[in-house]
Formats: sequence, structure tokens, C-alpha cells
Amino acid sequence: MTGQAGDTYARSCDHWSEASRAEMDAFYALATDDYRHLAEAKDWATWLADRQRAAGNRPLRLLDVACGSGKFPTALRRHAGVEDAGIGPIDYDLLDPSAFSIAEARAALGLPFVPAAEFETPLQGFTTPDRPYDIVWATHALYAVPLAELDAAMEAFVRAIGGIGFIANAMADSHYIRFYRVFLDSFRGGEGEAYRTGEEIAASLRRLGASVEVQEVAYSQKSDDDAVVEGYLQRCAFDDTVPLASMRSTGPLAAYLEGCRSGGGWRFEQRVAMLFVTP
Repeated sequence: MTGQAGDTYARSCDHWSEASRAEMDAFYALATDDYRHLAEAKDWATWLADRQRAAGNRPLRLLDVACGSGKFPTALRRHAGVEDAGIGPIDYDLLDPSAFSIAEARAALGLPFVPAAEFETPLQGFTTPDRPYDIVWATHALYAVPLAELDAAMEAFVRAIGGIGFIANAMADSHYIRFYRVFLDSFRGGEGEAYRTGEEIAASLRRLGASVEVQEVAYSQKSDDDAVVEGYLQRCAFDDTVPLASMRSTGPLAAYLEGCRSGGGWRFEQRVAMLFVTP
């Protein structure tokens, strides 16, 4: 990546590292809730059982795109009952540009998810193995894909699907998207690539001829702890050099954050698109 178009992607990759573990942990003090809401928004145990019936007696093959730290499969085990649903072991392949993320996600897996192959690559550079996957998913994983490369990334995603794909991504009016845009306006002179939205991803998939079914889930993330909020917002921007005090006193971000205050605490509104994709 070069220039401003690659700045967001490059910084996101830099922050998925051991050196940024404290920042990552601070972010997930609030953001783990993203995955709980996804896990509770659908009967995933039945959904996975249906996929297993379609596959027959062999294990399901699943690809986790931009696997991060394994928060979605962890949430499914904690909140969706998939561990106790009698679903056979699922061969779980991990794809991410960061070796750190792959190791984190692998360590987080538990039955029915069994770690299998690893691919240290961005989605845009992924070559699908000979057999496509029964399930391909990417959960809160595609924000930093440059717009100029989105169709190539979605083409690789669709090409990997032998059964069904699933993508979860914030929509244009969600906190993640709005916050980062005003952060760039306030601290980078408006330069830099905005995060991808659920709407952009769905449009790209449809341009490629894929069928996309959309389900929306809306919720609030709340905290009255400024230290937690500071770490969370820094990770939202992949920039730990800007303290909360500066965010609250600079440019349009100050006004945006004032609107996130509620009853003396903080409230961040999220609206997430759940995209179910078939080629």
C-alpha cells in the first residue's frame, strides 16, 4: 500500500501486533459486545446443523477471513450454544495479513471449531484451494480494505464459497464509520481512507453477481469509564497517540463525541449489516 489510500490499511496491520496488545485489550472491553449481539441475532446452532446436513458425513470446512483475535467463534460458543448442539467438528481455516492475529484466533478456538490451515495474506491476495468452503465468514473484519480494492477482495470472498458466506460490518450511520471519518477530519486534515461500510460491501457483492440477504442488528455500547473509552476510541482509529482529552477538544470530533455523552456516561450507537452471501 502506498499514499493516503493505504494509510488506514497499513495502520490497522501495524496495530495487530504484540506491541499493541494493551490497546487491543482496551478496545475489546467494549467491542466484545459486537460479537455477543451477532451471536444472539440468529439461531446459529441450527444454521450450522443445516450446513452439516448439506455436507453429509464429512466435517464442514470453514474459512474465517481477517480472523482477528477469534472473538466471533468465541461468542458463538458462549452465547449461541454451538458447543452443546451436537455439531460435528468443523475444520476451521484462518486467514489474516497478521501472523499475530492468526495465532490469537487459533488459541481462542474450541469445539466445534478445530483449527486447520493458515493463510497469512490479505483477502485480495488469497487463492482459493481446490475445494471451496462450506462456510466463509468475515465479522467486523473488512473496514480497512481500500475502496479501490474492494471488488477484488469480494471476488476472492465469493470465489471461496462452496456453500454460503456471512459478513458482518457496520453500516454508514454506525459509530465505527462516523467516528473514523470525523477523526480523519479533525486530526489528519481530512486525508486518509474512510472505513468500508456494510452498504459498500453489499453493493460490491451484487456487482459481482452474488445474492445477498441482509439482516440488520442495532445496539448501544455504554461505559462511564473514561479510561476504557479512551482505549476503545484509540483502537477505533488505530491511533494511540491521540488522548481522549484532545479528541474532546478538537474540530468536528469534539462535537461528535459530545453527542455520544448520555447521563454523564458514554453511549456509542451501532447498526450492523449481517450479509448472507451465495455465489
